[in-house]
Formats: sequence, structure tokens, C-alpha cells
Amino acid sequence: MLEDHEFAFCLTHDIDRPYKTFQAPYYALKDRDPSHLKSLVSSERPYWQFEEIMQLEEELGVRSSFYFLNEKNLFRDKEPREWTKPKNWKLFTGRYDITDDEIVDVIQALDRGGWEVGLHGSYESYNDLERLRYEKETLEDILGHDVIGGRQHYLNLDRPTTWEHHREIGLKYDASLGSSSEYGFQNGYNIIQPFGDGFTVFPLTLMEVALVGGNPDIDSAKREIDRLLRRASEYDAIASALWHPRVFNERDFPGYKELYRYLITSALEMGAWVGPVAEAYNYTQTEI
Repeated sequence: MLEDHEFAFCLTHDIDRPYKTFQAPYYALKDRDPSHLKSLVSSERPYWQFEEIMQLEEELGVRSSFYFLNEKNLFRDKEPREWTKPKNWKLFTGRYDITDDEIVDVIQALDRGGWEVGLHGSYESYNDLERLRYEKETLEDILGHDVIGGRQHYLNLDRPTTWEHHREIGLKYDASLGSSSEYGFQNGYNIIQPFGDGFTVFPLTLMEVALVGGNPDIDSAKREIDRLLRRASEYDAIASALWHPRVFNERDFPGYKELYRYLITSALEMGAWVGPVAEAYNYTQTEI
């Protein structure tokens, strides 16, 4: 597979908040537009972008990895003294229940369609073996088969402990090594095998918020994509990108969808293999 291409670019999506909840008042104030509040009182779901992403990737002939979160509930899972901390409201409220019928339907539809469904380890699970095990088993019950990898929420890592936990519960790879504020090949051009066996780390090359935040306009961001792709081709890299589903909502995140399409089409035009991390992982194991 990968040996027939100039380089590889893995596509990933972290499923944090598919529903626009507390963000609605923020954008209503920011844009001075109360229509943002419609999502709180109507069936409008601007951050529910699964079908949009699937249609776009289907059109371009690629697939990607979707990492689903099973976050703790502030009031059910945390002590009462934790309820008043503002940080905890941000972390543990407004999430989704991974066992809700609608979420289950999406997970199973993605799986049937050839997309990878993986684990998005909850905020505190990076150093909690049993919580990680529970989250993985819950997701596997929904899928009906094993999950082989994923990424920790907020890119939380305690190296090498987190990876040891991943390996202990049967995960084959992790995609958490990276940054939400910087992009590029700070962690190398290829995979990392920290234990000298099959467990594999796929460094994150590019997160959408870092790309857009680090450039003055969309055209500049496209030039940065071009630069990264040239570097990836030069070094035969296995790179990866993260685009959260909510940013495919053009109203709140203008230009993000355009950049995602540009990344894929440009990579394909340069002869790259583009797809989900699981497929890249399976290929790397044939080379060991």
C-alpha cells in the first residue's frame, strides 16, 4: 500500500462535542447575533457534521479515523467539591453519551462505511488504566469488534505511562503526540515504537486550530499546507492531521472546511497515500 506512494497523510477527527451547547452564548455575544442561540431551543445542530464529512471524503475517495469520547459526568462522577470549579464545567459538561441511540447509529454507520472508529481517551484517563479499559470496552461493545487505537483528549500524555496503559488494554497505536498550538514535524517524520515492539505512536503533524491561528488568512494557511506536504514528500513521512467535526460548520469556522479539502486534494495530487491511521498502522506491521 504505502510503498506505492510518495508519502502518507493520515486523516483524523476527535469527537468532542457534536452538539452546540454552551458555545452558543459565546458566539451570540462575539458576533452580536442572537440567532446563534437557536441551537439551544430548536432542532438545529450546527456541530453535527458527520454526514458532511463522510460526503466530502467519499467524494474525494478517502477515509479517515473518528475518535469517540466517553467523558466523565461532572455531577455523577465527580465529588461535590469539584462541581463549583469553572475548569470542570468546561471539561465535564455539555458532552454526549456514547451509548445514546443517535451516537451509536453514527458509530456503526462509520464502521460499515469503511471509516475507522477509535478511542478518544477522556481527560483524566491518560493515567488511569481502569478508566481507559472501561472506555475501550464500551466502544467495542457498540462496534462489535476490537478497537486498535486512538488519541487522548487534549493530547494528554504521561510518557511512557500512558502508552504502557494503552498497550496493557490491547491498543496497538496512539496518535496523541503533538500540539494544539504548533504544527509541523517537531516529533519526527515517521512513526515511533517506544517499546521496540508493535505498539506504534503516530505523531500529530497538523491540527486545524494551530494552522488557522498561526496564519493571517486562508491563502497563507494553504501555503503552509503546501510547505508541509513538500517536506513530507521529501522525507517520505507518515504525517497526520486533526480536523474537529465542529469546524466544518462554515458559519462559526469560515475557511476550515475549504482548508481540509485543500489538504486532501493537494496531498493526492502529490502522490500521497491518504487514509485512516488504522490502515497505516496495519501496513507498518508488515514491514517489521
